[in-house]
Amino acid sequence: MATCEHLTQTEDPQARTPEGCEECLADGGRWVHLRRCLGCGHIGCCDSSPGKHATAHYRSTGHPVVQSFEPGETWRWCYADSQMG
Repeated sequence: MATCEHLTQTEDPQARTPEGCEECLADGGRWVHLRRCLGCGHIGCCDSSPGKHATAHYRSTGHPVVQSFEPGETWRWCYADSQMG
């Protein structure tokens, strides 16, 4: 399977809330793992977290690619093509 075009055409924006999930910080929620949107730098929580804010961000903005925001991890995920890179 070829790598999707979204994974090869990503930006590297600065994290908007490097201290944690933007929505969880605002509403007192909690997260399991963090994801950084490579379209705008939004930090959202993963789908194992109660808020699932990274996926919600994709659905509301259409920004397709996130990267793990966990120390030592560099993998990326494209929501549009359900592909890891």
